[in-house]
Amino acid sequence: MAEPFDIHIKGGTVVDGTRAPRRVADLWIKDGRIARIGGDVDGAAASVIDAEGLVVCPGFVDLHTHYDAQIRWDPYCTISGWHGVTSVVLGNCGFGFAPVKPEFRERSVLTMVRTEAIPYDCIKEGMTWEWETIPEYLDSLDRAPKGVNCIQYMPTASLMIYVMGLEAAKSRSATTAEQKEMQRLLNEGMDAGLCGFSIQRLGPNSSQADYDGSPMVTDTMSDEDILCLAEVLRERNEGFIQITQATGDMRADLNFLEKLADVARRPILHNAIVPGIKNPVPHQRSLAWLEGAREKGLPIYGQCGTLRSGFAFTLEHWNLYDASPAWRELTTGTKEEKFEKMKDEALRQRVIAETEEADKRLQVIQAGVGGAIPKLVVTGVNKQNELDDYLGKSLGQIAQEENKHPIEVMLDLSLAADLNAEFTGPDRGSNADFMAEMMNNSDYTIPGISDGGAHTKFFVGGAYTTDFLRWLVRDEGKVTLEEAHYRLAALPAKAAGFKDRGTLHQGAWADIVIYDLENLDSGGGWVGDIAYDLPGGEWRRVQHAIGYRAIMVNGEITFENGECTGATPGKLLRGGSAEAETTKAA
Repeated sequence: MAEPFDIHIKGGTVVDGTRAPRRVADLWIKDGRIARIGGDVDGAAASVIDAEGLVVCPGFVDLHTHYDAQIRWDPYCTISGWHGVTSVVLGNCGFGFAPVKPEFRERSVLTMVRTEAIPYDCIKEGMTWEWETIPEYLDSLDRAPKGVNCIQYMPTASLMIYVMGLEAAKSRSATTAEQKEMQRLLNEGMDAGLCGFSIQRLGPNSSQADYDGSPMVTDTMSDEDILCLAEVLRERNEGFIQITQATGDMRADLNFLEKLADVARRPILHNAIVPGIKNPVPHQRSLAWLEGAREKGLPIYGQCGTLRSGFAFTLEHWNLYDASPAWRELTTGTKEEKFEKMKDEALRQRVIAETEEADKRLQVIQAGVGGAIPKLVVTGVNKQNELDDYLGKSLGQIAQEENKHPIEVMLDLSLAADLNAEFTGPDRGSNADFMAEMMNNSDYTIPGISDGGAHTKFFVGGAYTTDFLRWLVRDEGKVTLEEAHYRLAALPAKAAGFKDRGTLHQGAWADIVIYDLENLDSGGGWVGDIAYDLPGGEWRRVQHAIGYRAIMVNGEITFENGECTGATPGKLLRGGSAEAETTKAA
């Protein structure tokens, strides 16, 4: 008797994520899982997808996102969901919305508005509070309709504030009693299905500061407080840790990462390894350290910044120069307060002085988020051409013409345009050899750092998957198709503990992407298009995906030829597994 199937994917080139050679084969899907790959099947499917000439691969796994709020109004976590991502990790960098006491909800929203640049009105309108504790939060997330799968970190900043209070969490280490309470709550959260915990530790001059300009709670977190949480994961032998650390002492930072890995004995996701354009030393040094740590038996993975994308921003919303105290002061507060600060001549001179000082950390940050200030180009007023005499000119060029400092030009244009003058970093080019070296020369490097859901008015990191494939695989031929899909799906799934995802094999959950490699692309150009599609009438930058025939989550199609089907088959994967949902929730 013929066996019934739900979907038959016919004649596609299967790249299964294991690094095995590609092959033409059919796939049959039943009850959300892959029932068969290849061979003769006596059966028929309710739906057939003709994939001849197309790549059939496992859905992409995005480990570094900030969709904590957005998933409540956008089940597909776009723009990542448009670009083949079928599973995301929430709660990165120590930031999130649980645990939280009712009286601290508003303050937690303001923190995310500042440090991750998520619009206030979006969060207020798009997210309904119905939790205080982590178990309550996870139950709420479980009930929410989802077009992608997700797992959730314990946001360490939220945990510390919940136990210690905001002022204490920012000013001192936890007491022994407070450490034990944080361990208890982390255990409680892990029992309910958390995947581990996350931390941003960027020191007192954090490049991503809090709403009031002070460092984030975890930025100055003590080693002992971090290690006490790592002990929980070691005792449980489950979970993993994401950490972004750059305190200004690179050797001390790397030594601590090794100590953290040694204490936890669980995977550590180190953020981030990013190649330059001309100098190979920085990324090669990072890769050498990573290999050395692995030789010591330390389970550390390097998350790599692989996206080619520009930054376009206005000083109304900008927060990524926060490593400079003067810039941080200038860009915190209400719009009216910022406006007045930009007129303050003394503060202007402090900003100029700090920018010109030999502060390598600040220089690296500025170069990495758009380019050096004199090279930033005036591109309009939120896409409106109201600065006709300046459009297309760099701040350095205008400064020469008007005998001003480039920062004075930047501030003057911002004031003239009600803080909405837009500055865009030019495309300085990318080094495909360096990027490919990071992927081909280590078994422990993962592409991405999408920051999806954050900085939505600045850049379009969620499109990294499409860019990786079209650039390094198709156009440059530096990374094989097999290696690319191992890095985009199997390796991140392994690092994060996703079970039965990341590869295509019989019995695996059917998170599948079908695409046309020759026509794969991202719309919107270097900095994306403007879309007014957020709650509260807010806008964001987007890059729509081109060339995807179908995107499938748990055996249901969520996007077909770029159009959303409305299906929401995504799951909260408690402990990384759909099977664990019932037992963890109970």
